[in-house]
Amino acid sequence: MTPVLEGHGLSKSFPGVRALERVSFELAAGEIHALIGENGAGKSTLIKILTGVHQPDEGTLLLDGRPVVFASPREAIAAGISVVHQERNLIPRFSVGENIMLERLPTRHGLVDYAAVHREARHWLSVLDLDLDPRTPVTRLSVAQMQLVEIAKALSLEARILLMDEPTASITPHEADTLFALLRRLRDEGVTIVFVSHKLEEVFALCERVTVLRDGRNACPSRPLAGLDRAGLVRLMIGRDEQVARLGARARGRGSVALSLRGVATALGHRGIELDLRRGEILGLYGLVGAGRSELARAIVGDVPVTAGTVSVNGRPCVIRSVSDALHRHRIGYISEDRKQEGLILIHSIARNVAITVWRRLGGALGLLGEAAERRAVQPQTERLQVRAPSLGVPVGNLSGGNQQKVSVAKWLAAGVEILVVDEPTVGIDVQTKAYLHELVWRLAEEGTAILLISSDLPEMVALADRILVMKGFRIVGAVDNDRDYERVSHAVMDRIHAAEAVPDPAGAAAPA
Repeated sequence: MTPVLEGHGLSKSFPGVRALERVSFELAAGEIHALIGENGAGKSTLIKILTGVHQPDEGTLLLDGRPVVFASPREAIAAGISVVHQERNLIPRFSVGENIMLERLPTRHGLVDYAAVHREARHWLSVLDLDLDPRTPVTRLSVAQMQLVEIAKALSLEARILLMDEPTASITPHEADTLFALLRRLRDEGVTIVFVSHKLEEVFALCERVTVLRDGRNACPSRPLAGLDRAGLVRLMIGRDEQVARLGARARGRGSVALSLRGVATALGHRGIELDLRRGEILGLYGLVGAGRSELARAIVGDVPVTAGTVSVNGRPCVIRSVSDALHRHRIGYISEDRKQEGLILIHSIARNVAITVWRRLGGALGLLGEAAERRAVQPQTERLQVRAPSLGVPVGNLSGGNQQKVSVAKWLAAGVEILVVDEPTVGIDVQTKAYLHELVWRLAEEGTAILLISSDLPEMVALADRILVMKGFRIVGAVDNDRDYERVSHAVMDRIHAAEAVPDPAGAAAPA
């Protein structure tokens, strides 16, 4: 095997953190190569070195056998290396087509040729089987649609080496199948693909070889996947056998109704929404991309206007005007699906991010609550969540995705919320952190917290939820009682979705919840 791209002894340090320690790898032309490891293992740092965001402190990067150092992402792109990031990297005020063609906008008579922009962008969208108008502003897209546009943009650059960081985190199984077929075709055409995923079943289904990182070092050199099973791969990732979440028996939520929606409509198009969420219950809200799940969550916490119907908290009708109002007047917490844009302030410390929800209780205000007081206030929750960081003063932006999500959860636990709306809690999270967060959600329900769980991960939904409400087209179209029989429940859920697709949309109709 002649490597197209290889690294030898790559090291990288940041203040207080040794992110990579003498990491080596080899990528062959025309292979799909898995890069895996827990959150914080060094995958993101390695990707940033390969794409010119960072330069290694030590070690050598070879492209076609020649030493290279990419001083910028533009240099990496020029060398044929493109990346699809886990987090969106689009310009919100631009259209889909402008974002896809941004690196090489066609011109005519000195002006941007928008007809050519849209024509070329439409081609790359069709390659992904994505029915999206290239003139659509990015601000109108869901997170999942933004990720698909990122993929189309990367493919349009005709990369020789394509780095894909959790590309299926927020897309449907059908879209994932389309993507995998595309990646296999690109591989057969000689493109090298680096596939980063915490979904090990995807790794085994798609990849031929693997590089495993643990604590910033090679857990194993680049090697074939043949001969490894899931247990062996997890052992390489974490240095021990996997600790599967053992959720055991829990009394189903039969407490009083904590949150009730009756005939609710929203400014985004929901109508006839009805649900009851009880204390100690985990109520699942499932639907495919575009079903309106995340948008309903935002309406519940006051981030989207409710235009009709009644929202009641603890039996009392109320109007929730903002996320702050939801917290301080109604003790409702909200963990957004987009933790970096909406859930955290990346430049602020762990302590400050967690303390934001308790400033009023502590008598502080922005900048007036001392750092020592912040750290004392939040330490019990960060210890409970096992946030891994040198100190609580570290900026949240320096943490791995798993630890960032732990900080998001700690913020609401510190506030003592009674109702917790959780949107895609484990997207992009490693297997160990995912198991831990599952156990935490389970324990919170045992302690009486009412939890509305929104997830596109059906196995996660079946593992956690007491009941599952099914959404399609911004309506609740059915409810499924969860007996933990995955095959029965998954079929029942998909049956509700398919039945809704076959019936004309009756305005205002809603299934009983």
